[in-house]
Amino acid sequence: MPALYVVATPIGNLSDISERAKATLSSVDTILCEDTRVTGKLLHAYKIDTPMLSYHQHSGQMKTKKIIELLESGSNLALVTDAGTPTISDPGGKLVEELVAHFGSELTISPIPGASAVIAALSVAGFPADEFLFLGFAPHKKGRQTFFDRVATIESTIVLYESTHRIFKTLTEIDKRMPDRPLVVGRELTKMHETIYRGTASEVTAALESSSIKGEFVIVIRSL
Repeated sequence: MPALYVVATPIGNLSDISERAKATLSSVDTILCEDTRVTGKLLHAYKIDTPMLSYHQHSGQMKTKKIIELLESGSNLALVTDAGTPTISDPGGKLVEELVAHFGSELTISPIPGASAVIAALSVAGFPADEFLFLGFAPHKKGRQTFFDRVATIESTIVLYESTHRIFKTLTEIDKRMPDRPLVVGRELTKMHETIYRGTASEVTAALESSSIKGEFVIVIRSL
């Protein structure tokens, strides 16, 4: 039985890809990727011409069946996401779960570690990280208030993802419930305009209001 390699890719700085990741992406038969256009740019930068097959949040059972058929036919596959480590708040997690359910221990699933926005943000936060809870993205509508009510009760360090469009709304929800709890917000980590904001939710909001808010955000809330 061939193997599936779960390959971490850079979260912004192309130099962060590992030699092992490049070698793996060059040697497999097909690369499963969230967006072929995004992964295509990475492959082009390193002169990798391995065929790609899209797998994203809207991929259905027909696509999963095709991937299973590829593995059963002897193809080695790599799974990547647009940025960072696949399956972490990422649709690739569903695929790995389904492949484990189908093949069990017959399929080798091997991690090729690398960049992760969660770990990058934690590493510079200056908060206790021997225990932390990663909650991905907050719900957009249904369950949003319940989600933040739960966040306010968690004693461990908490890590959240947020987008440009909802960063202020999320900081407002945090400020309502935890006005004095320190947090760190990382914007565009590893990229040219990387910025780290520190303070309470209201202080970080004020800093963001006076600067650019374009990009992806990671929020780290200090443990109690």
